[in-house]
Amino acid sequence: MHVLLAEPDYYTRFPPLGLLKLSAYHKQRGDTVELVRGSHYPKERPSLIYVTSLFTWAWKPVWNAVRWCKAWFPNAEVYLGGLYASLLPEHAKGSGADHVHEGLFMDAEDLCPDYELVPEWDGSIIFSSRGCPKECGYCGVPKLEGKINSVKHGIKHLVWPKHTRIIFFDNNILASPGWRSVFDELLELGLKVDFNQGLDASLITEEVAEKISKMRLDSFVRLAYDYHGVGPVIEKAIERLRAYGISKRKIMVYALFNYNGSPDEFFERVKEILRWGVVCYPMRYEPLDTLEKNRYVSPKWDAKRVDMVQRARRVIGYGGAFPPYEGLVRKFEKAEGFDEAFSLYPLKRGPPK
Repeated sequence: MHVLLAEPDYYTRFPPLGLLKLSAYHKQRGDTVELVRGSHYPKERPSLIYVTSLFTWAWKPVWNAVRWCKAWFPNAEVYLGGLYASLLPEHAKGSGADHVHEGLFMDAEDLCPDYELVPEWDGSIIFSSRGCPKECGYCGVPKLEGKINSVKHGIKHLVWPKHTRIIFFDNNILASPGWRSVFDELLELGLKVDFNQGLDASLITEEVAEKISKMRLDSFVRLAYDYHGVGPVIEKAIERLRAYGISKRKIMVYALFNYNGSPDEFFERVKEILRWGVVCYPMRYEPLDTLEKNRYVSPKWDAKRVDMVQRARRVIGYGGAFPPYEGLVRKFEKAEGFDEAFSLYPLKRGPPK
């Protein structure tokens, strides 16, 4: 059987991990496999097609991919899976796919992805666990993956021999019972490491900080300060990482906005992050079922203030983030509130009272 793996024509920095795992699964069964992106005709006519998906707001390219596959290969069964299909299965059925698959394909979960299909890519993407013990309202992990599961105590079999770096997609790797043995393997392998989905600050002990400090970090150590009240936990994690030699400029803290907190509450979190001397990355909240990106405005925000954050990220930030530059820190420290901090021009003040 010839299997076609179709990646819709949307923006993504990473290869389609689920499709690469399906390739490994089908090759083990003796099938031939081909990967295409967008509306590109394969070299061989398929009898089975898998279409993947990402965020819910990127549904239109997914529908286009399914319709293209159905038009050119009407006799092939088309399966649609991925994030969008799992979060909005009823909407996904409107694409015309023969089957909408929700969740993971467990038969392929523990297979090393077939990176032969993307020879230009250099990075083994790994889930050493699935799920998260927390149930944050803004996160889709509880619905998609549930509590911690699919725990692995070793990841060597998931590392592609030609790759020079390992990228973890675990949603809370430190909550996994296997984190310690996985970290020890990373130190043994000596490859560059990227904890792409971030680390739970409340679980960064001295042991964790010490092990991380010995790794060849390929990116920031990412933490999250998403709501008021957890600042001391974030600060303690930063202090522990710093104690083991990790530079403050290599620590990034996400700050959620446009969610439950007010603009001024968000401003206080940003100011606190910059005061700690680490990089602040404002992260705009999007509802899990949104079909159009950057349209939602939460009740405590308004479109003007959401846009002020977005513009400030582009104009006074760097790569969408706020580095703790002296001038930027001073601007936020002197500001009397959100409007002054995120204004790109000096605010006109009235006469002193």
